Amino acid sequence: MLRTIFMIGLFAVLGLIALRVFFGILPVVIGLFISVALFALKIAVIGFIIYLVIRVVSPDTARRLREKWAGPAV
Repeated sequence: MLRTIFMIGLFAVLGLIALRVFFGILPVVIGLFISVALFALKIAVIGFIIYLVIRVVSPDTARRLREKWAGPAV
């Protein structure tokens, strides 16, 4: 009986420690994900602006780029 009570207490303490570690690491992981997502968004916006400039200045080059990355138009 006493052994069972101690085991339940041990599992409860280990569970609290696991929750503290999990929720201590979780904000770091979320922050890292958001920073990588924002960096990718910045790169996408810059690439889109460059593509728009190329499309206005040289439509043939823009068509070749589009075919290179997306395949030929059907």
